[in-house]
Amino acid sequence: MNNRPIILLLLSVFWLASASAVVVEKTVNPSPKHQQESKLLVQLMDKFHYKSKPLDDALSGKILDEYISVLDPNKMYFLSTDIADFEQWRTEMDDFIKAGDLKPAYQIFNLFKERVSTRTNHALEVLNQPFDFSKEETYRWNRKKAEWAMTDKALDEIWRKKVKNDYLSLKLLDKETDDIKETLTKRYQVMDKRINNLKSDDVFQYFINAYLGSVEPHTGYMSPITSENFELNMSLSLEGIGAVLMNDGEYTQINTIVKGGPADLEGSLQKGDKILAVGQGSEGSFDDVIGWGIEDVVQLIRGEKGSTVRLRIIGEDDGPETIPKIVKIVRDKVKLEQQAAQYKILEVKEGGAEHKIGVIDLPTFYLDFAALRSGEADYRSTTRDVKKILKTFKDENVDGVVVDLRNNGGGSLIEAINLSGLFIKRGPVVQTKTSFGKKDVKKDVDPRIEWDGPMMVMVNHFSASASEIFAAAMQDYGRAVVVGNQTYGKGTVQNVMKLADYIEDDEQELGQLKMTMGQFFRINGGSTQNRGVIPDIEFPASPGADKYGESAYDNALPWSSIAPSDYNVFADLSDEIVYLKKRFNERSKVNFEFDFLKKENQLYEAHKDDLTVSLSAEARQQKAKEREDRKEQRKEKRKALLEASEPDPLLGEITVLVDSTDDLEVKEDEPSETEDSVTEKDSQDGEQKVADNADASDEESDDEEEAFVDFRLHESVRILSDLIDFNQQRLVAKQDKSKDTANNE
Repeated sequence: MNNRPIILLLLSVFWLASASAVVVEKTVNPSPKHQQESKLLVQLMDKFHYKSKPLDDALSGKILDEYISVLDPNKMYFLSTDIADFEQWRTEMDDFIKAGDLKPAYQIFNLFKERVSTRTNHALEVLNQPFDFSKEETYRWNRKKAEWAMTDKALDEIWRKKVKNDYLSLKLLDKETDDIKETLTKRYQVMDKRINNLKSDDVFQYFINAYLGSVEPHTGYMSPITSENFELNMSLSLEGIGAVLMNDGEYTQINTIVKGGPADLEGSLQKGDKILAVGQGSEGSFDDVIGWGIEDVVQLIRGEKGSTVRLRIIGEDDGPETIPKIVKIVRDKVKLEQQAAQYKILEVKEGGAEHKIGVIDLPTFYLDFAALRSGEADYRSTTRDVKKILKTFKDENVDGVVVDLRNNGGGSLIEAINLSGLFIKRGPVVQTKTSFGKKDVKKDVDPRIEWDGPMMVMVNHFSASASEIFAAAMQDYGRAVVVGNQTYGKGTVQNVMKLADYIEDDEQELGQLKMTMGQFFRINGGSTQNRGVIPDIEFPASPGADKYGESAYDNALPWSSIAPSDYNVFADLSDEIVYLKKRFNERSKVNFEFDFLKKENQLYEAHKDDLTVSLSAEARQQKAKEREDRKEQRKEKRKALLEASEPDPLLGEITVLVDSTDDLEVKEDEPSETEDSVTEKDSQDGEQKVADNADASDEESDDEEEAFVDFRLHESVRILSDLIDFNQQRLVAKQDKSKDTANNE
């Protein structure tokens, strides 16, 4: 994840009238305001950025590499001779940016436009030639780490294989020859037209973000139109699937699934999934959207509430040989209630012991600022809702509480602090440090505790920002045992600055700068930045999880520390954690879900570096069959184990007694009021817009959905049950010791 999603936010789609050769449009040149913006951005970065890198020759080389990579990430257009020519500017990009001299950047882009048109014309020629799919040859579909092609002839061969692969992928979906050619003709023309329609503002955004993103991943520039679209999308209520999308230049992918939205409730989409095509209604044709701009894909996915949209998708790490899955989603708006805190009460039976565990599912840290400012007494907030849930737990006599922060990307800092206050007496929760060196301690000032019993916090790799602040505070106070996976590691603070505010001519239409201006620190002095929160008990990670998180950025700010705050530890949980780890390890040996996860990780590791695909139809079909057979075997084994009459004694039995989401289920004849299909995550870490039109097929997914088992939650409540038993045993031992002492006296 980097600034490329913002850069691609503006890309639009226009169809060509025919399949004739494309023509390169006129060159793009910088406007006078871009010189002004470039100089101003350098000044603001030097003055305000939390830890800005010097804009020197060393950074200049990184800027050049990043800019080339943004334009041609898969090395499909530029030749090695082009790259060699660009080397003349390797140590001069810093000087160009300081002086506002953008001609070299635009020169690179205009050559890129020429190369794209050349490649498109070649692809259309190849498409009209016959293909031999019995021949065994391979195509490298991921060329990010490949060498640049040295000659046009070498690049012609790469593109011949690309077109053959694209053709075969559609052929294996049982498409007719004419449909395949029509689909691919439009696809290649769209990609070319998208580049040819980029304006001067777009190119400036590309280039200046290559600079800002080379400094630090959460700092970036938005052109005026991008800023306008961002504000619009943040304020409008849009009907769709409830997902934030991003674009890597070729594929539109799922970046975030909005909790409580249609996609979340349907349950099939995963972060990183690639959208290959979009269909309207329950059946019918699909529009191929590979190569489309994200704005156009969004438009295709949006629609009237209650209508159905179909997505043809493959997983993030799936290669071209993967048979796509069809996902049907009924468009709706995301209900506020479905984004708010929900709860379950589970009963755990193991070894003769029974415990009731309350689970709070917290998808985000929310606060209705508008209602609060207007003086409404019943305004919604995370803390107020959780407080009500804790009262319910007390009424139901639960023995322990789990706060589930998995996939919680953060939200209101105030709510993270106030929520912490429900579980501790007054005291510090988080420290902040600004770019000017100012330090501040954010505290809970309410001495009341709403829950003082056994407690656990669940996190995963997508728990970020405010989630990490809450989890870290509970861990530092010894208030809760933290379980799951290492968190995202975003411990920085960003502010958005309008460039027009820093010039005399405030009528000038300039963009905005989102800049990192501070950092969060735990009350123990350590940062959540980069390192995140390390759970006391770690679960096996999902395949590919290491690609996400702050540590995945080459230029992320490093972990650091400051002096700790003055706080009183609630409890020392060292002995408890040793005991809980022992029990967890014993169960992991017999928990078939963890065994499945282990095997999936092994499979991922074995194939993650395979960046090629066979262009033989027979070999592709065989590989797809092996994948489906493996999936079916796992499904059958899971089904048999779940239906076993006698559960493993170590795993015991877990029963759901209460689930608050049952009241939120949407009846088919009563469409619900829900919210937006596309939103902006971080003004640059995500993107959201999408759509156009292309192929046809009315295939249906005949995959039977497996019954979802949240085995991580089940294991977490077992661990909390162990903690309750441990505390009870220690209390009994303490009482017995007191009796013995009294008798001896």
